[in-house]
Amino acid sequence: MGTKGHQVNVHHIDESKPKELPLADLYIFGSPTRFGGPLGSMRRFIKKTSLPSGTKYAIFATHGDAVPNKKTGQMPTEEEINRWRKTIPILDEILREKGLVKVADKIFLVSGERLKGPLKEGWQGKVEEFTTTILSSS
Repeated sequence: MGTKGHQVNVHHIDESKPKELPLADLYIFGSPTRFGGPLGSMRRFIKKTSLPSGTKYAIFATHGDAVPNKKTGQMPTEEEINRWRKTIPILDEILREKGLVKVADKIFLVSGERLKGPLKEGWQGKVEEFTTTILSSS
């Protein structure tokens, strides 16, 4: 966003107070995933966030890449994968209940065996897509 001429400020939830977020045209929330959902600290932060109704937001999450079942060797179906990836829907529900308006979302994958990264090859292109979607919604 910054390379496209937009002012960007990054705030980590450990260094921010959810009821004292600075005013912005758009907020981008991101969370790693733990057991298919957002980190508890991120969920609590979002629940405490106090932003005016109608505020725009985008959201992203990192999820482990699909891996074969250890017993059967079969890859999970798209339906199973979507059922496990709950981070964005959970945070979306909280933000929408507050009257915020989503403009974009994106999942970024990390390698299946090492869930702490690295991001799966091609992530830069996904960031570009996410950015383009966000900017086209303005």
